[in-house]
Amino acid sequence: MSRQTPATIWYTRCPVPTPLGLAAQLGLLENAFGKAGIALESIIDSRNPEIRRSHFDHTLPWSFRHGGNVPPIRARSEGRSTRLAGITWTDEFQAIITLPSRKVGTTSELKGRRVGIARRPAGIVDFMAATALKGLESGLSLAGLSLDEVELVDIPLETSVLEDRLAPSLFGLNHRIPYGPEAAALIRGEIDAFFVKGTPGTAVANLIGAVALESFGFHPDPAIRINSGSPRLLTVDALLADERPDLVRLLIETLREASLWAEGHPDETVRFVARESRASEEQVLAANGTQVHRHLGLSLAPELLAAVSSYKDFLLRHGFLAGDFQIEDWADHRPWKGIPDPVPSGLATGLAA
Repeated sequence: MSRQTPATIWYTRCPVPTPLGLAAQLGLLENAFGKAGIALESIIDSRNPEIRRSHFDHTLPWSFRHGGNVPPIRARSEGRSTRLAGITWTDEFQAIITLPSRKVGTTSELKGRRVGIARRPAGIVDFMAATALKGLESGLSLAGLSLDEVELVDIPLETSVLEDRLAPSLFGLNHRIPYGPEAAALIRGEIDAFFVKGTPGTAVANLIGAVALESFGFHPDPAIRINSGSPRLLTVDALLADERPDLVRLLIETLREASLWAEGHPDETVRFVARESRASEEQVLAANGTQVHRHLGLSLAPELLAAVSSYKDFLLRHGFLAGDFQIEDWADHRPWKGIPDPVPSGLATGLAA
């Protein structure tokens, strides 16, 4: 039986720490697929909005994606024919922040107070709102509170994530920095707190002189840390997975090569992650910790599948998904045959229970 060989494979990644981003910057990705006679094209960097849309809804055939988990989970819930090929777990700063002027001294004092969530227009799944909601749920739970015990205030945004690229109002940047509308609402006194994460979260909190009511990105309980970026997913479209599992295996092996390189090159890894995240090296160390180079491993270990399933259930419960499905049915273990599949360090094994 003959196999299809595409001339081009589309790929995309989020501006966050991933072995895919590292492999792309190191030239490992282009080199590996170039030897197979295949060119790679970036989805997220395309000027065509219909192509860029596949970064969020996974519609392009012969494509793969590595990044935040909400869009690929949503796409799978809508019936998109994709496969889960790998998972990474890289912890990052997560916090509920406020301003001293709001006179909220502890998380428990948020009971009955206004907590903001930015909401984008309908169309593409609102992954930032899902992220904020899970972060708030986790942070509030540490003070014995639930989402029902605070006043959730929607902060409506006018543009979608597709429109928030290459616009004249970005002052030469190719994307809008997160958390601006939430920070403005907090400064105006319209809300009392909001959730932030990652390098943008540290930058915005620093900029406005915020204080953290709860900071839990490195909490010992992984269930608290689970969010859109923990874990992150490597997904491939079904055509690529079924027609050319050898290419998916090549992808996995290349990303694992990048992960191993990172473990032996901590300073260079921070530099590459900073470039990937559009942040400074100082921000990367603050947001991801000094051991970020050790937390770029790829796996389909049961503990990681359980983490994805937990967050999928959260998204379903809060109306972000079109329907339910089983994560284990989505996972494609075929390309992993014969490849060691370790659990990334720092993830508690109790998560799979």
